[in-house]
Amino acid sequence: MEAIVFEEFGGPEVLRHETGAEVPRPGPGEVRLRVAAIGVNPMDWKVRRGLLEEFFPTTFPAVPGIEVAGTVDAVGEGVTGLAVGDEVFGWSKTGAYAQYVLAGNVLPKPDGLSWEAAVGLPVAGETAARVLEQLGVRAGETLFLHGAAGIVGTIAVQLAVAAGVTVVGSASPSNHAYLRELGAVPVAYGDGLADQVRAAAPQGVDAVFDAAGHGVLPVAIALLGGEGTAPKERIATIAATDAAEHGIAYSVPERDFDRVRAWLAAQASAVLAGTLRLRHAETLPLKEAARAQELSETGHVRGKIVLVP
Repeated sequence: MEAIVFEEFGGPEVLRHETGAEVPRPGPGEVRLRVAAIGVNPMDWKVRRGLLEEFFPTTFPAVPGIEVAGTVDAVGEGVTGLAVGDEVFGWSKTGAYAQYVLAGNVLPKPDGLSWEAAVGLPVAGETAARVLEQLGVRAGETLFLHGAAGIVGTIAVQLAVAAGVTVVGSASPSNHAYLRELGAVPVAYGDGLADQVRAAAPQGVDAVFDAAGHGVLPVAIALLGGEGTAPKERIATIAATDAAEHGIAYSVPERDFDRVRAWLAAQASAVLAGTLRLRHAETLPLKEAARAQELSETGHVRGKIVLVP
């Protein structure tokens, strides 16, 4: 089968396109998918560079990625509720950048939902719902979302606004009109960020969601009252690897898949209903995985990058 493999940490050049990789066999509780779409995430290139070993250890040779959508083509022992021919989306257990993958946590793809939309939900949708729940944001509160125009930010802004939360979101000026369309109040990255947020939210900020990193945690602490006063449980990051140095927890994926399934099923229905907007950037063939990760690593991609075998 076709697959992308890497055997050492490094730049995009360590990714190797193979056409003779072995097709995996599903074990107990697993299904095999013939992949229709693969989601490219910042996590993919961070893992490739060895930046997330503390959280997601790598065993070489490795196939990148975790986010897939496809059709069940084989079912392992003990699997119930899924059958050959079912269209699903979720997480790969064997790496996502391949023609066939093994999966354990998947859910049905609703009729009418495109493969590109389906593969854009597992990581970003789970992350957005999880962090908002972790922060406990509720109607009438104000959330500062750093990196609001990204894949995770796009979903999180809409979920928060729909719940009655005022969202101040940081992004480059070219994305400010987009954030206004989503219902957020935009501010620009860079110097004076805290002052910009205070001006946009004179009522104050109740919680901070860091989806971009770049040293924003001291700003988050200052916005919530300063060191020694800020309730750090109301600051969450998915991007700052120095979170522990600031006494802030790095948010990690939810382990209870029943909860995740409920979040994603609701989001998929909202996409079909037109009440949740996803942003698709580009679809590339699997053999161009290195280029896809290079684009992701620039941090300036507007929307989801998708690979297809």
